[in-house]
Amino acid sequence: MFVELLPLLFFLTICVALMLGYPVAFTLMGVSFFCAVIGMGFGVFDGAYLSLIPNRLYGVLTNQNLIAIPLFIFMGTMLEKSAEALLKNMSLVFMGLPGGLGISTVVVGTLLAASTGIVGATVVAMGILSLPTMLRAGYKPSLAAGTICATGTLGQIIPPSICLVLLGEVVSNAFQQSQLNAGEFNGGFVSIGDLFAGALVPGMILVSIYALYLCCVGLVKPEFAPVIEADEKRAVKSTFFALIKGLFPPLFLMIVVLGSIVVGIATPTEAASVGAIGAVLLALLKRELTFEILKNVNLETLRVTSMVYLILIGAAIFSSVFRGFGGDIYIEEVLVNLPGGVSSAVLVVMLLIFILGFILDFIEITFMVIPVVGPVILSMGVDPIWFGVMIAINLQTSFLTPPFGFSLFYLRSVAPPELATIDILLVILAVFPGIVIWLPKALS
Repeated sequence: MFVELLPLLFFLTICVALMLGYPVAFTLMGVSFFCAVIGMGFGVFDGAYLSLIPNRLYGVLTNQNLIAIPLFIFMGTMLEKSAEALLKNMSLVFMGLPGGLGISTVVVGTLLAASTGIVGATVVAMGILSLPTMLRAGYKPSLAAGTICATGTLGQIIPPSICLVLLGEVVSNAFQQSQLNAGEFNGGFVSIGDLFAGALVPGMILVSIYALYLCCVGLVKPEFAPVIEADEKRAVKSTFFALIKGLFPPLFLMIVVLGSIVVGIATPTEAASVGAIGAVLLALLKRELTFEILKNVNLETLRVTSMVYLILIGAAIFSSVFRGFGGDIYIEEVLVNLPGGVSSAVLVVMLLIFILGFILDFIEITFMVIPVVGPVILSMGVDPIWFGVMIAINLQTSFLTPPFGFSLFYLRSVAPPELATIDILLVILAVFPGIVIWLPKALS
């Protein structure tokens, strides 16, 4: 009985170490190797799995799809550095609608989140420049902060998204592993373009839910989201075209990058290269490209990319050791034998991801949990694109849920109702999976 619980104890040890504040990548590596050595000493760990680690690490470092990550990070950081004028014009999007300022914040924040794909950059930038405007307009502080926090996390689901790039690689590997486990490997994989296409409609639904919620708040409790006065509305109309001028270039670049991937003209890496060059050209045309900005963008790209790749390496070591303890077999037995079959297994996995979002970042969850549970779920006949988008929606909560919700740190507070809208969307996608699947099928 104790031997069967070893994978679970190993996983819990990792979680405890992370909660104590140790660096994620080095925690995954150090605890994994330490437990592997202890396990071999007691004869409960298959040391052959350690010999697989070098090949896995080589595969991670030479993966062509993952090269898109630093390019997307560069594009997003460059757009964020050159998009300050856009956010400074937040006062220009006031509308005479219930909750209009909040809805304008959601729309502009969505465009910025989709352009950058970096949650922290979007939340911080919007928090500095638009939160004071909302508070001056009389918005309830928790509603204003929650709107910005939740809108900032849309960069997780609306493509092109770094989260979707990572998920595409992990879900594709899980899909292939499920085929190998079933003895019927046919070389199938989940393309990042299909995942982008599958996430597009749910992302727009999520934006609509946020906007509808704000409109309802403005109607039911106008003191929480006051309507802007007429003189301010005239100021908006007079500068509307200036706003469009600021929105169009990054939106056009986003459409070019996303469209080339979805229709199959370019690979994610090639499209990300075009996006990175396009972001530099936009900054140059706006006369905002300076040596200092270029230096800061490169340093930020290097910092984030290094963090992602270190976590990738640590997660590869973790999953190998986890399998060496027989963890994959243990997880398969638990999920397959659940009453209710596939529905119960998916529900348990989604609940696990949601709970882990309270203590772990989306990158750790992606590379620690999905390689373990993904092959089992996908071998039960679950569509990999739908599964990947469901995970992406769920992972948004890791930025919003305390005690380690990073959006909370970025903006210090968040409104609880935004979490409810994410839960609602998960239910919608679970009941109507065609929302995710129809666009990738139509394109192919």
